Amino acid sequence: MALEIAKKQPSVIINADSAQVYRDLQILSARPTESEMQGIEHQLFGYIDGSEACSAARWAHDAKTAIAQAHQHDRLPILVGGTGLYVRILLEGIAPIPEIVPEVREEIRKMETLEAYRSLQDLDPVAADRLNRMDSTRVQRALEVVRSTGKPLDHWQKNKVGGIGDAITLHPLVLLPPRDWLYERCDRRFEEMIERGAKEEVRDLMARELPPNLPVMRAIGVPEIAEWLGGGCSREAAVERAQAATRQYAKRQYTWFRNQSPAHWLRTEEPLNNENGSILERILRP
Repeated sequence: MALEIAKKQPSVIINADSAQVYRDLQILSARPTESEMQGIEHQLFGYIDGSEACSAARWAHDAKTAIAQAHQHDRLPILVGGTGLYVRILLEGIAPIPEIVPEVREEIRKMETLEAYRSLQDLDPVAADRLNRMDSTRVQRALEVVRSTGKPLDHWQKNKVGGIGDAITLHPLVLLPPRDWLYERCDRRFEEMIERGAKEEVRDLMARELPPNLPVMRAIGVPEIAEWLGGGCSREAAVERAQAATRQYAKRQYTWFRNQSPAHWLRTEEPLNNENGSILERILRP
């Protein structure tokens, strides 16, 4: 759909997907190939090495630069991707949280998840009530903030800076296709990934011996195929687990964009194809 818009006026397609930023995940992130780009300029796709962890703040900075350059050259920047946190930080800005004291971070990273959650309940009950107690990454982050800065996460999040939402004209569209249709595509797509070389992609990643907590090593499909490569499960079991993880992630994305994106954002619940011009016309309408 982004390509159809880009063919109608000079444009740059900008990635807003947290997995497609990584150079190592061409296949498993479904990053568009050169032929799929159809000669249209694409930015922020596969531009970060897997040995690095891309933060939402870093992506937002890079996206702002890409958007400014597009405007400077009279091109329409088209953001495509399903990472809602990335888009939110780009538009709303980021909380100006000071650097976490290294000793505090090291201490918290050694804690069991439930231990960290109980500590968070004592120090920042608002954040604890909002978070899933088993979400170790977010629980640790909230606990780091309150222990290191002396102020709860909510204090910092009320004073976001750097957002561009008020400085641009936005034409948002949230795609919410029928779930059965979506889940069938998820299953079929992962099988296609295997056929295109996802196994070899994971083997190359494993050969790099990267830390297992890096985002590139936790991407959907990587742990499942790694277990298959290590002899821990069959091909069928790996594919089944990865397909289930993909469907679960799609469900979370679906729910997030339905409930968390602003109510006035345009939504469509119909599968789109190149013959459906009505949505395109509404987006491009001045």
